Amino acid sequence: MTLVYVIASYLALGAFAGTLAGLFGIGGGLIIVPVLIFSFGLQGISPEIAAHLAVGTSLATIVFTSMSSIRSHHQHQAVRWDIFRPMTAGIVVGALLGAWTASLLSGPTLELVIGIFVILVALKMLFEVNPSPSRGVPGTAGLTGAGASIGWASAIFGIGGGTLTVPYLSWCNVKMQQAVGTSAACGLPIAIAGALGNIWTGWSHAELPELSFGFIYLPAFLGIILTSVLFARVGASLAHRLNAKLLKRGFAAMLIVVGLRFLLS
Repeated sequence: MTLVYVIASYLALGAFAGTLAGLFGIGGGLIIVPVLIFSFGLQGISPEIAAHLAVGTSLATIVFTSMSSIRSHHQHQAVRWDIFRPMTAGIVVGALLGAWTASLLSGPTLELVIGIFVILVALKMLFEVNPSPSRGVPGTAGLTGAGASIGWASAIFGIGGGTLTVPYLSWCNVKMQQAVGTSAACGLPIAIAGALGNIWTGWSHAELPELSFGFIYLPAFLGIILTSVLFARVGASLAHRLNAKLLKRGFAAMLIVVGLRFLLS
């Protein structure tokens, strides 16, 4: 694969991920990580590091896409900064530990873990499983602990945490609009800490391809961020015109196929 072809494919991936993220209100990492793993396999990148490289690259792209999202939600007064601050303290520590945890896993094992997670998310979307609001927002210690858990898992899966943060905040009786906005804000510290952790853990790995910065593959990173933010707006616009429920079921079915591919391989 030539460099021009590779970069073009990453531009297309950014457009695809951004559109789906805007359409379904989920982070692009859920799409970016599996597609990057497949793409790295086609490029001949070692399967021992392909998943790690996909996770690190995904987190690095979320640093930029989350900034745009935070600005939009803040303008609509949908970010609960009183919740964000204590959660961030835990998120940073958790995301660094998550990057370290992922580095301890072999490539095939990390792919297996990602595959299971993708299928669980798909089933949640398919059957609309959401926790009922049944408790209040905890104190500083509780939010910090929740942030640590969410940051740890998000750094392993290469996501911005919305798949985990929104249900948690909804369970704590936070209004859905504020849960989504606050989750978007939490995606920034998750992405920064997770990306830095992947730079550190992957810095001296012997099998890294050229143009890598630790476990961040720069051609993929640049291609994705150039198109994902723009196409997230396209997805948000389409969400108001198309049958969202039918599209969500189709997307969930696609995720199940992707997850099964990881499990069966």
